[in-house]
Amino acid sequence: MPWIRALTCAALACSSSLAFAEPPRPAPAVQADRLAGLPDFVDGVVAGQIASRQVAGAVVTVVADGRVLFTRGYGFANVAKQVPVDGARTLFRPGSVSKLFTWVALMQQIEAGKVDLDADVNRYLDYRIPDFNGAPIRVRDLMSHSPGMSDLGGFLFDSPDKITPYQQWIKAHIPQRLWAPGTEIAYSNYGAALAGYIVERVSGEAYPDYVERHIFAPLGMTSTTFREPLPPALAARMADGHKWVDGQLVPKPYEYLSSIMPAGSASATAPDMARFMLALLGGGALDGKRILSAQSVALLESDLYANVPGLPGMAHGFLVERQAGPRMVGHAGNTVDFHSDLVIAPERNIGLFISFTGGPESGIARTELRNALIGRLFPQAPAPRYTGKSAPVLGSYRANRRDYSAPPEPENDIKVEASGAHIVTVTAAGRKTAYEQIGPAEYEEITGARAGGPYDRIKFFGDSQDPRLSFASMPYETFHLVKP
Repeated sequence: MPWIRALTCAALACSSSLAFAEPPRPAPAVQADRLAGLPDFVDGVVAGQIASRQVAGAVVTVVADGRVLFTRGYGFANVAKQVPVDGARTLFRPGSVSKLFTWVALMQQIEAGKVDLDADVNRYLDYRIPDFNGAPIRVRDLMSHSPGMSDLGGFLFDSPDKITPYQQWIKAHIPQRLWAPGTEIAYSNYGAALAGYIVERVSGEAYPDYVERHIFAPLGMTSTTFREPLPPALAARMADGHKWVDGQLVPKPYEYLSSIMPAGSASATAPDMARFMLALLGGGALDGKRILSAQSVALLESDLYANVPGLPGMAHGFLVERQAGPRMVGHAGNTVDFHSDLVIAPERNIGLFISFTGGPESGIARTELRNALIGRLFPQAPAPRYTGKSAPVLGSYRANRRDYSAPPEPENDIKVEASGAHIVTVTAAGRKTAYEQIGPAEYEEITGARAGGPYDRIKFFGDSQDPRLSFASMPYETFHLVKP
C-alpha cells in the first residue's frame, strides 16, 4: 500500500563496496545499464528524504551477479550526538526481515528430515496449540502466515527488565483461533516465533545459538545477532531509534523484542545482510560454505499460498513481491523506530536491503526508496485498461490481521469509493489513492505512480456473503467488507 509501504547531505557517510571470491556472472547489457550509476541515484534519493522525510539515518546495500555492488550509510546513527552512520559498521534493526533467518533455520531442519512441512506443529512442542474444528496447524501454515490466529501485541519493551523469554511468552499468550488453518492469510508474529521454537526444540540448541552457528558463522555475518541486550562490542555500533518531537529528531531507548525473538529481534549491519542475500542468490552457499541445498532455497522462494489468484501471495516464509518480470521475493520489517526491506530477484541475481531510522515518515521514505530502486532495476509498463463491466463492492473494509480480543477500531478501516466508471479511490490513514480498472475485478494504482512502476494492484473477490479485497503490496493480509 502506498501509504504504508512506503540532516543534510553533509552528514552522508559511505563505505566502499566489498567484493567476494565468487566471480560475477556476466550481466545482460540492459541489466548492466540499469546498474550503472545506481550508487549516485540512491545518493540523490536519500539526500532528498533526509531533507523532507524525518530521516535520521539509513543504510543501503545492493548485490548483483555474485558480488556487492555497493554498501552505503547516510545521515546519523544518533542525531543528538552527531554520530554518523558508517555503512560498513553501524547496526540497524531489520524488524520482521529477521523472520527470513527463522525460515532458513526451519528449512534446514526440514532438509535434515527433523521437521515435516505437513506435520501438526504440536508434534514438535512441549505444550499444545488448540485445533480449530479438528484442523491442526501444520508447519506449512506457519510459513504461509495462515495459522488462522488473532494478531497479538504487548511484546515490545524499552527495558530488558521487562522482557519475558520468548519460550515462556508464547506459552502464556496463545492467540485466539479464528478460522481453519491454510484457508486465509493473516500475518502472524506468533507463528514465526513458534517456528523458531520448533527449531530450538528439534535441534536441541537455544535459538540465538542456533542461528549463530548454522547461519551467521558459516556466512561470515560477524555483526548480526538476535541477542538482547546486545553484546557490548555490537552495542557500541548500534544506531539509535529516533522520534519526531516539535520538528526535531530525538534519539530513543533501544527497543527490546526478545519476547518474540525469532520473529523480529535481530540487529545487523548492511554488509552482513548483503552476505545473506548473496547466499540466497547463490543457491544456499557463499565462499564455499553452504547453509541450504539449492533445492531447499528454491522451495523457500516458491509459491505456497495466496489469498486470491492473480495477486502475489506467500512463498515459504518469504513474501512474493512480484510474480514475474522478474519474480521477486523478500520481506519488509517495521519496529516503532526502524523501517527496513529486503528484496531479491533470483532470476536476475540481484538483491537489495535498506533500513531507516527516524520519525514516522521514515517508513514512507523506506518504501519510496524501495520502489525507486525496483522501478529503475526492473521497470514495468502499466497494464492495459479494462473497459468491460465494472462492479466493485464499495464501502469500508477491515483487515483480518488484528487483535480480536479488543474491540474493532473503525478509524483503521479502509474506504473504497467510486471515482468514475472504471476508477476507485481507496482511503486509509487519511491518504487517498486512485486505482484504474485492468480486469473484471482488478485495479491498478494511478495516484503517485512513477514511470517504470512498481504499480500496486487491488482485487475484489469473495462472494455476496463475504466480499473481500486484497492488495498486491500486502500479500500477508485480507480486507473484509464491514457490513452495517
